[in-house]
Amino acid sequence: MKDEIQKFFKGDIEDSDVTLTAYSHDASLLEVRPELVVFPKNTEDLKNLVKWVSDNKIKYPKLALTPRSAGTCMSGGAIGESIIIDFTRHMNKVYSVEQVAPFQIIPKYPNAHEVIITGTATVEPGCYYRDFEIATKEKGLILPCYTASKSINAIGGMVGNNSAGEKTLNYGKTEDYIKELQVIFSDGREYTVKPLNKKELYAKIAQGDFEGEVYKNIFAIINENKQIIKTAKPQVSKNSAGYYLWNVWDEEKEIFDLTKLIVGSQGTLGIVTKITLHLVAIKKASKLVVIFMKDISQLGELVDKILPYKPESLESYDDATMKLAIRFFPDFFKNKGFWKMIKFMWSFWPEVFMMSTFGMPKLILLVEFAGESEEEINTKAKELVKNLTIFPFKTRITKSESESEKYWDIRRESFALLRKHITNKHTAPFIDDIIVQPEFLPEFLPKLNIILKKYPITYTIAGHAGNGNFHIIPLMDFSDPQTSEIIINLSAEVYDLVLQYKGSTTAEHNDGIIRSPFLQQMFGNAVYSLFEKTKQIFDPQNIFNPGKKVGATMEYIKSHIVQEKHDLSHKI
Repeated sequence: MKDEIQKFFKGDIEDSDVTLTAYSHDASLLEVRPELVVFPKNTEDLKNLVKWVSDNKIKYPKLALTPRSAGTCMSGGAIGESIIIDFTRHMNKVYSVEQVAPFQIIPKYPNAHEVIITGTATVEPGCYYRDFEIATKEKGLILPCYTASKSINAIGGMVGNNSAGEKTLNYGKTEDYIKELQVIFSDGREYTVKPLNKKELYAKIAQGDFEGEVYKNIFAIINENKQIIKTAKPQVSKNSAGYYLWNVWDEEKEIFDLTKLIVGSQGTLGIVTKITLHLVAIKKASKLVVIFMKDISQLGELVDKILPYKPESLESYDDATMKLAIRFFPDFFKNKGFWKMIKFMWSFWPEVFMMSTFGMPKLILLVEFAGESEEEINTKAKELVKNLTIFPFKTRITKSESESEKYWDIRRESFALLRKHITNKHTAPFIDDIIVQPEFLPEFLPKLNIILKKYPITYTIAGHAGNGNFHIIPLMDFSDPQTSEIIINLSAEVYDLVLQYKGSTTAEHNDGIIRSPFLQQMFGNAVYSLFEKTKQIFDPQNIFNPGKKVGATMEYIKSHIVQEKHDLSHKI
């Protein structure tokens, strides 16, 4: 197989044991060993590769392509048994970052408000977000749906997973910032995918070629199943589960946008080669109101009080995360320098004093305000604190950017700290991205904790309280023969609870291998069959990242859970 591919492939091809072992893992708890890892030089490499795989699928029945950028996927979306395509080595360019005449979008989330777009950028999928952000900030612009793992993830993964982060409450998710995509379909040709008006849609359908058939058949699925698709849309502010058939056709505006299917599809419908994104202007000032909660019984009521102030972010982390930060405090000193280290340590004295009298808070909320002036955000912050005096919680308004940063450091670095420091146990993301409507949290969270305490696991909880989206990261011993059973049984219990509250099994981390088997339960047989038809329309030979979204099984999860802890820091 390698010899045949080398005849037309200009990029690198590797199949050493070291390479295959490294690419058997992403940031999930799974291990799937590929046969080959390729590093394409350009789009021509990818087109030729897709064509070759399509032509040789009968000869090599297990042939398939799994796109991978930074490998930070926590659901197993970036691992596969056949050929892994790594974009980060060569296809990692930022083509352009440009300012544009301002226009407005309104992300389709209950608490989001109008967003003014002031720029665009075109980038390849292998570009790390940290490099992309440097390029956009030079123009005073930013992609506001960046993730908590923005120092290690890549743009291609954000598109594949429909990622989101701490500013999603206001700004929405990756899907809201896609202007257009270049995508290779299973016929081996590259297409521009972007929103189309009705006339443009009918022109596409009339082409009669593979692209036209895709548009024709997806349009037919949506038209013929309007009601069940509408009903299937999860009633939460963000969702990454399934194929987003409910978002493609805006009947009122007569806009058909196939990017709404490609984004979040984890490379199962085609291979994205170039991404053009909308950007927003960076706000000049920001400030945090930090709320220390002794109990969470009033969390829903508290969130309701906060949201009318339209915060930029409303994040949270629990006491276990705070204790983890205290335990591994020296990690936060890295790259700060001596004086910054001293300031960082000194900045925690108010918390030390507060905890010595008030006790360790059960949950810490971070309410971020941003604007064009310090005066504007100070006024909002003070008004909020004044109106929260009805609650028995301690509050603090940060006085500087560095003071705010200490809280963000804890929120963003908890997963990395767990992965790095806990020996004999492995971070096990499998119930790591549940979401329910915030008003259900006072009922939901105690029931969730009852379920979690039934199992012998240590875990942290952090997340996006304003959306009702929480990340639960257990620590587990993978040498224990009971581990796989715990993962399956605990997942089932937690997802049963989530679905009782009309939530979603994944708000932003996507389905991958670890959650795809639960899609039929979440959406029902009729909608799941539409997912299967969608996959068939785009990928009739099942060459694109099989085993994700459709065709997944519990048995596959059990047989591919890692057996030991691996250090993946060099890759992710």
